[in-house]
Amino acid sequence: MTHVVITGTGLYTPEHAIDNAALVAAFNAWVDGENEQHAEAIARGEREPLAHSSSEFIEKASGIKSRYVLDASGILDPQRMRPKLPRRGNDEPSLQCEMATEAARQALAAAKVDAADIELVIVACSNLERAYPAVAVEVQQTLGTSGYGFDMNVACSSATFALEIAANAIASGSVKRALVVNPEICSAHLNFRDRDSHFIFGDACTAVVLENSAVAVADEQFEILGTRLVTKFSNAIRNNAGFLNRVTDSDPLALDKLFVQEGRRVFKEVCPMVAKLITDHLASLELNGSDLKRMWLHQANRHMNDLIARKVLGYDPSEIQAPIILDRYANTSSAGSIIAFHLHREQFNQGDIGVICSFGAGYSAGSVVIRRV
Repeated sequence: MTHVVITGTGLYTPEHAIDNAALVAAFNAWVDGENEQHAEAIARGEREPLAHSSSEFIEKASGIKSRYVLDASGILDPQRMRPKLPRRGNDEPSLQCEMATEAARQALAAAKVDAADIELVIVACSNLERAYPAVAVEVQQTLGTSGYGFDMNVACSSATFALEIAANAIASGSVKRALVVNPEICSAHLNFRDRDSHFIFGDACTAVVLENSAVAVADEQFEILGTRLVTKFSNAIRNNAGFLNRVTDSDPLALDKLFVQEGRRVFKEVCPMVAKLITDHLASLELNGSDLKRMWLHQANRHMNDLIARKVLGYDPSEIQAPIILDRYANTSSAGSIIAFHLHREQFNQGDIGVICSFGAGYSAGSVVIRRV
């Protein structure tokens, strides 16, 4: 029987960081400008005044205190309020390829694997900067890996879905080693003029090396005991940007071309779905919540994570049992649970069991149960 192990992880963190205070100052400056511009309509009762945001509101609603982004100046400019990223020429490396390459090289070094020994590259993220050629094939060329690569998108669950695909490819014998990378440029699809969501996302990229245990030589190895995925269609989280916008004469700047969600509905519907996924997955492996030493959950909202962990474990988790990184990274879509795994596996000893779980638009959710070898 083939055993699949995770042997290395990597993390690319952008150099720019924006704390809540700076983000709120820019948002409120824009709000004041809008309210002043429409003062007469507001006075006549024809238009509701826009409300200020605050650091206290953001932290209470989400647990987020700061976020890393590829560009801070454009986001903090009240006249722009979106990142300003230079356009790359066709012969230049793409942004996502650069992010993926840096994270991948860290993961390869940790795994003690040469890039040429990787036979499968999957770029899995919530937004890809182009339709084709695949970013994964570009990453393959840049790193010098062998085999093949492809892109995939299951929104915030992209990483765990890709881990299952990579693990299955290894288990079937078609490849011995695979690389999963998650270059998330979430700031590019966030509406920084929406009070309810302007604080949610940050940018980052993670990478994971998976191998057949028979060829793995890394000092740190985590056997994948099982994976389980679930999807259920919902419009509660949506982004309507797509190539058909051009032929349907849709406004490319319309709000629905950015991230849109019904937050309370998402909380109510997703939390029980994810808790059931993990619980049922553990049961299928003859495990239960008490067998888990760590839960590396999707980093979207502190309240969601606490509730899901409580349902699975049966009690309130400690910071060690269910580590939080969204306070400084914010929601990095599919990269979030992998960042938590990358940064918080201290005191995770031989035989210890944990779960990497992501969830988001779709709805989609993925569970990967691992054991330290």
